[in-house]
Amino acid sequence: MRITGYRTLTTVQDWGRPIGDANGVYADGRVRVPIVVVETDAGFTGVGLGPHVEIESVFAAIEGEDPRGVTALYDRMLRRTFKAGHAGQVFGTIGALDTALWDIKAQAAGEPLWRLLGGRDRRVPAYASGLDIGLDDDEFVAVYQAYADRGLRAAKVKGGLDVDRDRHRLALVRDVLTEAGRGARPSLMLDVNETWTRKQAVRHVGEIERTLDLTWVEEPVRRWDVEGHLAVGRGVRASVATGENLTGLEQHRPLIAAGAVDVVQTAAVWGITHFLRVATLAHAHDLPVSPIGTSPIGLLHAATSVPNHLVSELQDLEPALGVVLDHHVEDGAFVLGDRPGLGLRIDEDAIAASVHLLPHPMSGGAHIRPERAGHRLHPVEAGREAAGAALNA
Repeated sequence: MRITGYRTLTTVQDWGRPIGDANGVYADGRVRVPIVVVETDAGFTGVGLGPHVEIESVFAAIEGEDPRGVTALYDRMLRRTFKAGHAGQVFGTIGALDTALWDIKAQAAGEPLWRLLGGRDRRVPAYASGLDIGLDDDEFVAVYQAYADRGLRAAKVKGGLDVDRDRHRLALVRDVLTEAGRGARPSLMLDVNETWTRKQAVRHVGEIERTLDLTWVEEPVRRWDVEGHLAVGRGVRASVATGENLTGLEQHRPLIAAGAVDVVQTAAVWGITHFLRVATLAHAHDLPVSPIGTSPIGLLHAATSVPNHLVSELQDLEPALGVVLDHHVEDGAFVLGDRPGLGLRIDEDAIAASVHLLPHPMSGGAHIRPERAGHRLHPVEAGREAAGAALNA
């Protein structure tokens, strides 16, 4: 079997409500979802959700190869891009192709990927993540009630701009999940998406911890700041979670080696091989791993096969338009199916029909860092941050 070609598509994740974080808000709730489809001469096609930036150059590293040699092909793609740097969206392209190759490998074996990778239990514990900073209280409660109805008893709230608002919203979601769990105490996390300085992080979290117990605070300072994460970890009771925006073991290693991270995260967009390697490094330091992503399907399969998986992020309860997933959510967990491969199918006609819904690639949102991030003296309204991001687009 040989790799013969690829196709690229772009669909849309339509949340039907505003979504965002401390960096900005997508007011219409629509986000572009790039897709890569890898073709073979044996009739198998694999799907990866992720960018196709510089894909012609990256694909040259695997064209004509046997797709079942996935980890060796992953390294070939890294070597192909080492001069220009395999970070950012190029690393996402490598991750999308890597995920597609794992999909093909499992399909060829006639097994779901979780089984091929050595997983025993198809259930993957989940936490709710509503990308909720742009919602008012009623909308916020309704969103987390929908998660609670699926059995979720852990939630991650977006914040970092106003300590009083964060404390209030964390209390709201605590009450929703406590009632749903018949009094059982839920797990609460706060994600600030790199918006603080070290001192701001310790002061902000310390204020919240006067009345609430946080399981973790996520990305409290810039992703590469080893000393900053150490300072935050020493100054708060909550665990420190980070890693979703780190690309490659060389970026994870300093944080892990220094003891600056308590929960090691990786994003679905970076691929399955990356996750497996980061999980192994984390396990060597007795640290748990937690996958991140809107549709982290590849990492959910991989999570079943590592000994240190903690919990996986559940964002939208519905997949992107034209994407069909072979799993469901019940009793607080993703439940993976038996379809060979990732169990992911693409409806290209539906994607083509939804092209008018795609937001402009340069439109504002959470992907644009505000000019004053980390340099604020006073609380900032999420709506004002979103407006600033839109103006910068």
